[in-house]
Amino acid sequence: MPLSDPSPAEPLHVSARVPEAPAPDGPGPSPSAAPGAVGDDVLDNPTWSSLTRHHRGLAEGNEHVLRYPEDVSPFVGIRDWEHPDVWDAILDVFGHGAEVGVSHADPLLPAGWTPVFSIPGVQLVQTERLVPRPDEEAVELGAEDSAEMLALVERTRPGPFLPRTHEMGRYVGLRRGGELIAMAGERLHPDGWTEISAVAVDPEHRRQGLASRLVLDVAFHIQERGDSALLHASAANTTAIAGYEKLGFALRRRLTFGAVRTP
Repeated sequence: MPLSDPSPAEPLHVSARVPEAPAPDGPGPSPSAAPGAVGDDVLDNPTWSSLTRHHRGLAEGNEHVLRYPEDVSPFVGIRDWEHPDVWDAILDVFGHGAEVGVSHADPLLPAGWTPVFSIPGVQLVQTERLVPRPDEEAVELGAEDSAEMLALVERTRPGPFLPRTHEMGRYVGLRRGGELIAMAGERLHPDGWTEISAVAVDPEHRRQGLASRLVLDVAFHIQERGDSALLHASAANTTAIAGYEKLGFALRRRLTFGAVRTP
């Protein structure tokens, strides 16, 4: 499944503000992290870090290229885009004529490789302003809730979410009359960090602060186990970005989400 827009479909319940862009030649200075936060170098290549550490049990591939199972996530970890064997290693894992996710990098493609799409994005990290808290109404979601989660994703399109994406971390939701109307959870787990993802609220229940509540709940449990929280979003989703900033996240870098096709 190709990568799709990683932005949350539900804008957080705060006023919009466009973040200040970092210098165009690379990441801006890292924001002040919350007490206990670890270094952020791994966030330059979070998928590789995740697949070689916390998610190594889900990893498929070789010494240069790792991927998640097709029904878990389309994200791909590349050890080093500059290594001379990386393109052969990608072919070894994906084969010919395959669509391969590319993020956090903008490699120069060899002859025969073609771009499929490219979406400008942003990476946000927690700061000392973030004050997470558990939500008493939030319920943990798992395999038995997969069909409902997929249906909510289909209605809201928060980004890539597949039948086993819930295995990447803790997912929580809110219900009304037994129906799942909102959810959020954990995706990438680079060393010392956890990504908050799949922030989705049913269109009929928006503008009630449900997305903010779930983000703060997920962040609370991330910090409880000693990790720091990060987020990714489409750069075009300025309302959601402003909402995350209001909660206590800050822009770390701009990046690109996309895919290429192998020859």
